[in-house]
Amino acid sequence: MKTFEGIKQAFTIELVLVKPNLDKELRVEANILDYVTRGMLSIKYEDNKWRYMIFISKSLNKAERNYKIYNKKILVIQCL
Repeated sequence: MKTFEGIKQAFTIELVLVKPNLDKELRVEANILDYVTRGMLSIKYEDNKWRYMIFISKSLNKAERNYKIYNKKILVIQCL
């Protein structure tokens, strides 16, 4: 139970996701594994730290698993 309470506290105290501000610097990241892709859209916040605005994770279907790495990255960017 301590672990759950610790996680709950971390998510409620720390800033996890921020709202968009298009005047700030943005960054797109894509991570690809054999069966899953992950994408993040981040913004450089006032304290000069990168904070997530959007985070997605997608399992690849059988056909998508055969894509070249650059096509898998495009899949991630399209979802953002």
